[in-house]
Amino acid sequence: MSDQPNALAKFLDWLSKTQVAKAIFRTGIPKNRRQRMTVMLNNVFLHLHPVRLPKHAVKIKYTWCMGGLSFFVFLVLTVTGILLMFYYRPTVEYAYGDIVDLREQVPLGIMREIHRWGAHLMVITVWLHMFRVFMTGSYKPPREFNWIIGVVLLVLTMLMSFTGYLLPWDQLAIWAITVGSNMAGATPILGAAGPGSNLLALGDVNFVTSASDARFAMLGGRFVGEGALLRFYVLHCIGLPFIIMIFMIIHFWRVRKDGGISGPV
Repeated sequence: MSDQPNALAKFLDWLSKTQVAKAIFRTGIPKNRRQRMTVMLNNVFLHLHPVRLPKHAVKIKYTWCMGGLSFFVFLVLTVTGILLMFYYRPTVEYAYGDIVDLREQVPLGIMREIHRWGAHLMVITVWLHMFRVFMTGSYKPPREFNWIIGVVLLVLTMLMSFTGYLLPWDQLAIWAITVGSNMAGATPILGAAGPGSNLLALGDVNFVTSASDARFAMLGGRFVGEGALLRFYVLHCIGLPFIIMIFMIIHFWRVRKDGGISGPV
């Protein structure tokens, strides 16, 4: 039994020296008081701002400022989205009429147009930011973990755009989401129309059907109806923004911890 703790300690020591572990946990496994203090200082939730910065990290560089612009547009979308929530009702009966009233009747109805075009702008700036980071080699060590966080933020941004597309509840939105949800129905293994859906069958019972696959989970039903509208509304206004804010905090923190904004290699 005495060899088991030693084996576990050796495994953890080996794991802490791998490139993946070094990219995520910068200080490794704390073994003394100084290392425990370093872990606290490098923790995003316990010490958001870094203890010290290199001189070059505070210099203004030619980076297109796409990361900062993406964050600014996100703040604009947050403010305008909260204002729109006061007037918009996510039901089949009222959704389209509320969108029309937001444009023609509600004071400061321009907020809806700012929100709409801001959403398009955020998608563009996030893609340009990813392009700049890739072209300058900023995904390389020691920044590879933050590159993964950036990819996650890119996917979440696209999901925000996708869920918000249905909320006007016009013909364009309904049929666009219908096409998108049909693609989810063709997901491998998890989609009823996708390859490998029979792999989750047990005898004569198939657990992946049109009433239990990825498309059904997305829409909350078999077609784009009120269940899908409500589900997309909750994801667009609460679920996805909350997750994005958490990943943004980690992303900004790692930018500072990895030496500031990266330049060309």
